[in-house]
Amino acid sequence: MNWPRAHLGDTREERDRPAASDRGGGNRPSHFERFVERAYLWVSRPPFFFICVTIVVAWLVSLPLWVDLKEWQVAIHTVTSVITLLLLALLENAARRSEEASQEKLSMIAEALAALMASRATEDRDLQEAATKLREAIGLEERH
Repeated sequence: MNWPRAHLGDTREERDRPAASDRGGGNRPSHFERFVERAYLWVSRPPFFFICVTIVVAWLVSLPLWVDLKEWQVAIHTVTSVITLLLLALLENAARRSEEASQEKLSMIAEALAALMASRATEDRDLQEAATKLREAIGLEERH
């Protein structure tokens, strides 16, 4: 059921939307966001794990090719450090946007519930107070 906007009050569309702010308020994801999403999906699948195992096995087998044992160890440390840093940045970005999108959805559900409660609260003072408290709680995570 579509509620009139008068029941929703200050809706999420009228306030700052953190998950959309990275896109400048638009609906089309940026090149970086699309890259992060593809990378996130790719590294969470078995082929990526097998590629990592292959790199480690190739590194172990390559020991006789290295003159210095320390250089052999530095090689794997460097490769793993760089990959770890890049993946951490990408996955943290994906997790943050996912969390913000989930919060937006929860806020929209809370707004709709508050509007429904307010529409039914003409005789029930407790329901009216609960609807007011719910509206005050919407967006609380942004104020803290």
